[in-house]
Amino acid sequence: MKFRVDRDVFADAVAWAARSLPVRPSTPVLSGLLIEASHEGLVLSTFDYETSARATLSAEVADEGKALVSGRLLADIVRSLPAKPVELTLEGTRASLTCGSARFSLQTMPVEDYPTLPDMPTAAGTVKSEVFAHAVAQAVTAAGRDDMLPVLTGVRLEIDGSTISLLATDRFRLSIRELEWSPSTPDETLAALVPAKVLADTAKSLTNGSEVTIALSSGGAGEGIIGFEGAAAGGVRRTTTRLLDGEFPKVRSLFPSEHLTKALVDKAALVESVKRVSLVAERNTAVQLKFSEGVLTLDAGSGEEAQASESIEADINGEELTTGFNPQFLLDGLTAIDETTVELAFTQASKPVVISGSGEHEVAGFRYLLMPRRLLS
Repeated sequence: MKFRVDRDVFADAVAWAARSLPVRPSTPVLSGLLIEASHEGLVLSTFDYETSARATLSAEVADEGKALVSGRLLADIVRSLPAKPVELTLEGTRASLTCGSARFSLQTMPVEDYPTLPDMPTAAGTVKSEVFAHAVAQAVTAAGRDDMLPVLTGVRLEIDGSTISLLATDRFRLSIRELEWSPSTPDETLAALVPAKVLADTAKSLTNGSEVTIALSSGGAGEGIIGFEGAAAGGVRRTTTRLLDGEFPKVRSLFPSEHLTKALVDKAALVESVKRVSLVAERNTAVQLKFSEGVLTLDAGSGEEAQASESIEADINGEELTTGFNPQFLLDGLTAIDETTVELAFTQASKPVVISGSGEHEVAGFRYLLMPRRLLS
């Protein structure tokens, strides 16, 4: 195998493929990055039996062949190279890499021991890449991080005709984000539970092209696969991952249909106020929010400990109430909203608040439901 390739294009593709390599691979070959050179160009692949990544790019290929090398080491090396063409030659069990006067020799691993990457499922449709990346970033705000509850570490992706819904929850909060897309089959209804971290990383990494193709396959329990594909400099990027197995909780019903109190607040002012007041909040204690007569008052701290209080303007419609929330969870929801004014909607003080951007349609955009915390007396 022997090829010559643009350094920047190669470095970007290697870094993209290597990003999903396991930190502690179950076998040494799973730490490898597979390089396949043909007269059509290069294919760079990684796979850990759960998530696969495949990048294609153009290159001047003199001799076809395959090589499996340490993915992270290759990424570190290529990133450090000067801005000159990269040449890589397979010589027996070692790969020789040259860029300008820099030369590296890498030990290869047996290609025959590397697992076969899964096929890309059937395409279900396309979505604008920037819109999808932003929607996913909003939705994963509420995804769980406790591996003891694996179902909650996923994002439920629901497809209903031309609408995609992304739902996530960690039991203390819930997010839902809806967006439009172009399905391959009109009026098709599909659902998938995708690992939140993989979904977030993938959506963020596929914004070079204008669109992302989403592909779904449904096998037996735990056998479903979802795939994402997008254009990149000099080629195509493709990721597949195994879907999570289990029943995602039916969370849509948690959003109330009516609210007794609604408050409109400047988002920036509220974010800064929560940050300041929460400085004196002890671990696992709430920041208190009191809504009354056009004013939102925030309080934290109690007794002989440090205390803080601050008031900001609020347009309040409905009954006055006092409640409290985990300050970090509250900030997570507020900062995920795009609009400059946020709406906080309540049924009563002891029930969850629904936070959204002011002016959003009732069933569109991003909504964030947050459970209240018990206030210190």
